[in-house]
Amino acid sequence: MPTENTQRFGDRVDNYVRYRPHYPEAVLHYLHDSFGLAPSHTVIDIGSGTGISSEMFLKNGNHVIGIEPNEPMRTRSLSLLKDYSRFEAVDGTAEQTGLSDASADFIVAGQAFHWFDRDRAKNEFHRILKPNGVTVLMWNERLVDTEFARLYDQLIIDHAIDYVTVDHRNIEPAMIAAFFAPAKCTLKTFANSQTFDFEGLKGRLSSSSYVPNEGQPGYALMIEALKDLFNQYCKDDVITINYDTNVYVSRRAELY
Repeated sequence: MPTENTQRFGDRVDNYVRYRPHYPEAVLHYLHDSFGLAPSHTVIDIGSGTGISSEMFLKNGNHVIGIEPNEPMRTRSLSLLKDYSRFEAVDGTAEQTGLSDASADFIVAGQAFHWFDRDRAKNEFHRILKPNGVTVLMWNERLVDTEFARLYDQLIIDHAIDYVTVDHRNIEPAMIAAFFAPAKCTLKTFANSQTFDFEGLKGRLSSSSYVPNEGQPGYALMIEALKDLFNQYCKDDVITINYDTNVYVSRRAELY
C-alpha cells in the first residue's frame, strides 16, 4: 500500500464515519454457511479505516484486529468501537501487518484491495493466514443504474482529482483471480443501498478521497453542481444510491 495512499482519508474522517455505506448482514450469514465463520475465529481486517467492516465481525463475537496505517482513521475506530473488548487496531499495511505467522482464521479487506501492492500483499496474507484459512475481499460498488446515478458519476469525473485512476472498478476479475491463485475464489453479490437528504449526499460525496474537500479549489463548484442534480432528481427531498456488495472469498490453497 503506497505511502501516499495510506494518508488519503485523514482529512475526511467525519464524513467517512457518517456517510460511507456499511455491509449487509447477509454477508455474515453467507460466510458462516459457506465458509464456516464462527465467533471463535480471529478476523484480521486489512485497511480497517474507521471500523465499518470490523464492527460487523465484532457483532458476530469475533476477535478482530484492524490493520490501518492512517492514524486519524485508526484512532477514530478505537473510539467508535471502544465498547468491543475483542477489538484492537494496529499501525500496519496489507504488505506489512506486523502480525505473527499463521495468526488469522479470516482475512478481510473491505473497500481496500485496490490500494494494495498486490504481489507483496499476497505474500503477507499467505504468511499470516492459518492453514485452511479464508480471505474475503469486499466492495460496495456504486451502481450506475438510473439517470441520476449516471449523472452523479459524471459529476464525480468532472470534478475529481484522480477518480478515474483510483476507482476500485479498475480492479479486473483477472487481477483478483491472480491474487488468489492457485486457490479458487467465489463471488457472491448482495443488494445494498443508502438514502440521503442533500446534506447526506454532500457528505457521501465528500467522503471520497478523489474529490476536492471543503476549502480546496473546486469544492464550491462541485457542491453547486451536486445541489442542482439533487434538486432535479430527488423525491420527497431524498435520493437513493444503490450498490452491489461484491464479496470475493477464497480458502487458502494447500500448496502454501
